[in-house]
Amino acid sequence: MVPVPTSVMCFRSDFRLNDNPALREAIEAGPDGVVPMFVLDDHYWGPNGRTRLAYLMGLLRDLDDRVGGLVVVHGKPEEVVPRVARAVDASSVHVAADYGPYESGRDERIEKALADDDVAFVRTGSSYAVAPGRVTKDDGTPYRVFTPFFRAWKEHGWRAPAPGVRSVPWIQADVRTTQLPDVDPPEGVIFPPLGEEAARRRWRDWIDQVDEYDDLRDVPGRDATSRMSVHLKWGTIHPRTMLADLAERGGKGAEAYARELAFREFYADVVHHRPDTLEGYYDKRFESMEYDHPGGDLQLWKDGRTGFPIVDAGMRQLQAEGWMHNRVRMIVASFLVKDLHLEWTVGADHFLDLLVDADPCSNQHGWQWVAGCGTDASPYFRIFNPTSQGKKFDPDGTYVRRWVPELRDVPDRFVHEPWRLDEPPADYPGPMVDHAEERKESLRRYEAMRS
Repeated sequence: MVPVPTSVMCFRSDFRLNDNPALREAIEAGPDGVVPMFVLDDHYWGPNGRTRLAYLMGLLRDLDDRVGGLVVVHGKPEEVVPRVARAVDASSVHVAADYGPYESGRDERIEKALADDDVAFVRTGSSYAVAPGRVTKDDGTPYRVFTPFFRAWKEHGWRAPAPGVRSVPWIQADVRTTQLPDVDPPEGVIFPPLGEEAARRRWRDWIDQVDEYDDLRDVPGRDATSRMSVHLKWGTIHPRTMLADLAERGGKGAEAYARELAFREFYADVVHHRPDTLEGYYDKRFESMEYDHPGGDLQLWKDGRTGFPIVDAGMRQLQAEGWMHNRVRMIVASFLVKDLHLEWTVGADHFLDLLVDADPCSNQHGWQWVAGCGTDASPYFRIFNPTSQGKKFDPDGTYVRRWVPELRDVPDRFVHEPWRLDEPPADYPGPMVDHAEERKESLRRYEAMRS
């Protein structure tokens, strides 16, 4: 017999017990017991995104160990959430607010279905320090450019991290649950440690390096980035926690890192106001640009066989880790859009399939920034030269050699242009395109679009 009053805590992308305002609300609303729940929603966990699905299964098992009886159900949220609430005689269901176009509609449907049973649907907090829609210009319109958004975001401020929860009266509800499927990551992918404790441990260990962050974050051969993006994606840590620690540290590195956290929130805000940009162009002029049809060139890019070492290293890291260094993400994106003349959506979809940390808002708008069609976009004529980018940010080839073993014995001065060797490595391809010629072609297409 389930005691009353009870509440349901529906986890989504907030796999943590600390600094979780929605959980605290659930405890207050259900002092005699909280039922922990997760919905396997086909909108996210369909045939694509196998890497993230495998990671999610690990997170769910970790959370189940911590709460002792996680209710996992598969189906449409507006159907299965009310069913569980009825089964445990809950008076309220608690979630962190979501702001994406699908998420907003989903929550409206859940709220309506629960209201039919006189069950409250309570949204508390979100996965952001400042929720989308909160920061606007003086006239109430949204920001289109990051820098003024960043200033207003800092001025708005955010709450301090919520106090930790020492104990939760979890209920092991007598509800039929879905058996977690055994989903293996793509061959060769090795996940980092997962779960809330792993996130907090990684953050504690890395923040001692934050003073060097601004100087080293663009150097892929150095392990200088925090790799916290996967933990932010899944909510095993909240950005408030990180911002509080950064404020305590202070300095140029901490400010640069906070700026990156703000970029995540800026793109979420953009999508909140322009949900169409998750699938389409922010600057719709670019819909008319001439693009090539994906073919074998796309597969060479995916496989890391373009003949441009820094591009190939990045694509192979993506295959192996479900992650890629941010500077290299920009380089490989520029190559796809401006050397191969493919639409940004093609590359963005591939990233969404493989990245463990794939955040749709940041992913789509990061690609649009490179493609020149997004908010605060890089000018289209800024076309990354993959060879010079490699020389600048990986001068001794450390990153390239790590991921492209065919080039491990190539001297430093040739590691980013092995085709200049008298005898190039036989097992590594030559450049698939002439970058100088493709740059001219990109600019021609851009001018044709504008005319």
